[in-house]
Amino acid sequence: MALYLTSLTLSHFRSHKVGRLALDGRPVALYGANGAGKTNVLEAVSLFSPGRGLRRSSAEDMTRRPEALGWKLSGVLQSVHQLHEIEIWSEGGAARQVKIDDKAAAQVALGRIARVLWLIPAMDRLWIEGAEGRRRFLDRMTLSFEPGHAQATLTYERAMRERNRLLKDMVRDPAWYGALEAQMAQSGVLIHANRCAALAQLAKAQTDATTAFPAAALTLTHAEGELPDTEEDLRAALADSRARDMAAGRSLIGPHRADLYGVYQAKDVPAKDCSTGEQKALLVSLILANARALAQGFDAPPLLLLDEVAAHLDPDRRAALYDEITVLGAQAWMTGTEPALFEALGDRAQYVEVRDSDGLSELLPRS
Repeated sequence: MALYLTSLTLSHFRSHKVGRLALDGRPVALYGANGAGKTNVLEAVSLFSPGRGLRRSSAEDMTRRPEALGWKLSGVLQSVHQLHEIEIWSEGGAARQVKIDDKAAAQVALGRIARVLWLIPAMDRLWIEGAEGRRRFLDRMTLSFEPGHAQATLTYERAMRERNRLLKDMVRDPAWYGALEAQMAQSGVLIHANRCAALAQLAKAQTDATTAFPAAALTLTHAEGELPDTEEDLRAALADSRARDMAAGRSLIGPHRADLYGVYQAKDVPAKDCSTGEQKALLVSLILANARALAQGFDAPPLLLLDEVAAHLDPDRRAALYDEITVLGAQAWMTGTEPALFEALGDRAQYVEVRDSDGLSELLPRS
């Protein structure tokens, strides 16, 4: 079974005025000077999944300057047994629109036909910065297993924003809170269950794997201790916490207060205390474990977006990464400043040189 893009077209997207690629299922090695537009291609591919993409940018920020005409992406996706024509675009800075097989679709529909995972340099400090980044990392992995996780998260966040507004306005009438807390409880319990299920699948994928990368033991923690695991209990906890939340001006109980705690399993060392190289290896290991688990559950490995990953691995680890990607059968999109970084891949990959010409990016496929 396979999942890969057979074609990709970029129009007025970031630094690319026009870019076209014809592809097969092999990994894609994008090389060129810093600033040439390699990561922009990865960002384009990341938009073939629900969410805001690997940079979390607004649609307006993605449009090519100075024209600011809006942008469009199109591609043909081989998804297990089916081909899908996908169009994604934004006009005048408006929210992005999606068509699948010439029919308008919600973003969440992309999650039903495609799975996309990424690892970018901004994530290198995941273990030592705030909990928000780790929650986002966990939710991206969770979303890859359960596309409905996105809707649960949106429902929860909308209800929480309204509840926080009431708290800040010092509204004390319980009638104003009941419906919002019911929504938060229903979606919050689902979010927590989805996250726990994702962690279980990741743990199994790491245990079952033969890999050159270290396993990470992951634990979901919460600022307020154990999160209630039934709707009734979470709803009661939110009601009981109103006075304390009002004093803080925000909701202090719920899955939005979760954190992901990681340990380098073989050494029993917290991920935050590991060396930079070990932290990177743990992230690569988790992305590969996520991909292996998806290959089992979705019947195809996901698209992998690995920005500058080769530059941060020694030659042996780099070769091991390429071997694992090839065995997995994933179309991994990887960037680097020079083709020598991908030498160990040989003809197992397809190569694209990305050039910058006076602020205009060019895509030049190489044999």
